[in-house]
Amino acid sequence: MLSKRIVKYIQSLSHKKLRDEHGQFITETPKVVAEFLSAGKSRCQILCADKIWISENDNLLKNVLPGNIYEIDETLLQRISLLKTPNKVLAVFDKLPVSKPALSGKFSLMLDDIRDPGNMGTIIRNADWFGIENIICSENSADCYNPKVVQASMGSLARVNIMYTPLHAFICANKNVSVYAAALSGTSLSALKNIEEGIILIGNESRGIGEDLLNEARLHITIPRYGNAESLNAAVASGIILSHIKSPMAPEGGTKSL
Repeated sequence: MLSKRIVKYIQSLSHKKLRDEHGQFITETPKVVAEFLSAGKSRCQILCADKIWISENDNLLKNVLPGNIYEIDETLLQRISLLKTPNKVLAVFDKLPVSKPALSGKFSLMLDDIRDPGNMGTIIRNADWFGIENIICSENSADCYNPKVVQASMGSLARVNIMYTPLHAFICANKNVSVYAAALSGTSLSALKNIEEGIILIGNESRGIGEDLLNEARLHITIPRYGNAESLNAAVASGIILSHIKSPMAPEGGTKSL
């Protein structure tokens, strides 16, 4: 039975301070919970689900301690859920381990103060789609364990290494890797060819990239504009840029379709 203490604890994880204090976060919906269970990188500490979901997903629960699994009804799920429309299952996982990014020979993303949780989650999902292993975030960027970020990432958070660090210091400590800053003016993305590694820097939704970081970039790149929109959404821009830089290196027959 799910005690009042556990209910209160789950609800408390909507707050970043308590997620940081306990090192745990919430996931919801069958798709997202299944992704984290399948990835196996983070221990599931609490799993609450209806009877049917539990019986149909016995294979996913083999590494979850039986004492951490709670069968609940829809009324209780609505009480503990952070979603407007709860869906069958909610789980609490330990935060994922963070490793020092290996930058050589690959592309990584760098996010300068991306504040919107939906953008952050979508960028993580974009990274996973294009095989980007690492995202380096400024300390003021949205928390990747914010429930809205977790849901927007659709489980991709389970596979992408995300670290938060002062970006200028990080770039200076990795001078051997080129930084390509996405800006409103600069070299057209279409002219960017035959690069095999680098850091793609995406800026804040309203202010763009900080001047100190722009000055450290090897190249400012821009997505060609054909209409009159003032700017592109940060998550959309990241997807377009990653599609361009990764496509030339994709092996024949090795791409997936949407």
